[in-house]
Amino acid sequence: MSPDQYDEALNKLDDAGQSAPPGRVHHISGIGEGGTLWVLDVWETPEHFESFGEVLMPIMSGLDIEMGEPMITPLHNYIGG
Repeated sequence: MSPDQYDEALNKLDDAGQSAPPGRVHHISGIGEGGTLWVLDVWETPEHFESFGEVLMPIMSGLDIEMGEPMITPLHNYIGG
C-alpha cells in the first residue's frame, strides 16, 4: 500500500475506535523499496490480532488495498527502550 492509503486506513480505524486496539503492544511502519509501506505489529495474543482483523479487513477492502497473508511468528526476544 502507499503511504497515503496507510494514512487513510489509520483515519478509518480511528473513526471505528480502533486507533489503539486491545492487545496491540507496538505498531511500526516504514517505506520500503518502490515506495510501498510495510507494517510490523506486536500483539499480546493471536486472538487479539484476529479480533482486530475483523475491523481492519473491511476497511482495507473498502480502500481497494490488497493485502497478502500476514506473517505471524512467535516473539523470541524483545529489548525495549
